Amino acid sequence: MTPLGGDLDATWSGLLAGRSGVTVLEDDWAADLPVRLAARLPVDPGASLPRKESRRLDRCEQMAIVTAREAWAQAGRPDVDPQRLAVVIGTGYGGVASTLSQHRIVEAGNARKMSPHAIIMLMANGPAAWVSIDLGARAGARTPVSACASGAEAIAVGMEMIQHDLADVVVAGGVEAAVDNLPLAAFAQMRALSTRHDDPAAASRPFDADRDGFVLGEGAGIVVLERASFAAARGARVHAVAAGAAVNSDALDIVTADPAGQSRAISTALARAGVVPTDIGLVHAHATSTPVGDPLEAEAIAETIGTHPAVTATKSMTGHTLGAAGAIGAIAAICALRDGAIPPVRNLDRLDPAIKLDVVTGTARHDTVHAAVANAFGFGGHNATLVFTAA
Repeated sequence: MTPLGGDLDATWSGLLAGRSGVTVLEDDWAADLPVRLAARLPVDPGASLPRKESRRLDRCEQMAIVTAREAWAQAGRPDVDPQRLAVVIGTGYGGVASTLSQHRIVEAGNARKMSPHAIIMLMANGPAAWVSIDLGARAGARTPVSACASGAEAIAVGMEMIQHDLADVVVAGGVEAAVDNLPLAAFAQMRALSTRHDDPAAASRPFDADRDGFVLGEGAGIVVLERASFAAARGARVHAVAAGAAVNSDALDIVTADPAGQSRAISTALARAGVVPTDIGLVHAHATSTPVGDPLEAEAIAETIGTHPAVTATKSMTGHTLGAAGAIGAIAAICALRDGAIPPVRNLDRLDPAIKLDVVTGTARHDTVHAAVANAFGFGGHNATLVFTAA
């Protein structure tokens, strides 16, 4: 569920077409913000839920439930012992919209008018908890909170749970619904956001020489991970193999990334997957479109994998969905492996000369890929790399 569509098919077709989900906010609450660019969902995530259920959920919790149900249905609703089914859903901010709306009620002197569901709407573990209840998952409901690496780390945790025999099936991914005045104003104060209000569709431009910051987006991406033997026994359709993962930390700076930490994550993930750099045909880059971040990641990719893989960066279309970004990027890599199609990087008019990578641009590239890397990095020095191989 992304700014390109409310389900996988709409999102994937939008990515392959190079379509942008970025717009200028026209809401009253955004009128005085220094940056009014954002990438919001084109659908209401609560519309498919019963009104009583929807009203007690934050927007990010609605998105998590709807997306998890879609993933579960696509997986054929595995018949798994609830004690062997887990949920791991990461988020950067959790119910930030509910936190802000309920705070405004208190500030207006109407504390007694707060929602009785406020606490469960704002807690970061809400998405994982609600999905676990919805699916009856009793092997754990876990919530990695590692900024923009959260969704990728959630998938890595899910893989570990299966590897360590803690579960047979794990519903894993990330979710974020942070398009609100405070996050927008705060990121604007950091000078992290693009200010291309005259051409919103061109605002998010990873690796482009004229990039000026990211665009705040919202979304959810969730996968169903299964033990290989469990999936084979039930005849499941396998989209790709989750072959390896690595999560580490820079321990350097709260904002600025360290390419050495990113390189360690990539190298470790490759080793755990049992693949070598020449096996990798695709890299889904974290590439947020910031002047500082993109070259650092490009350096890490070139150092650890090389300059031969096709590189894509779908944030050029979805904006930066923060805690959901790593999971959405992983799903894009999985679909590319499955379909032999790599989405282009939108708005790449002039490749930054410092970036020595084969970045896909213009139109989607159709090519058979046997192994792919998906990166996700976050404030705080969080690094997560996932490796997928073709089924």
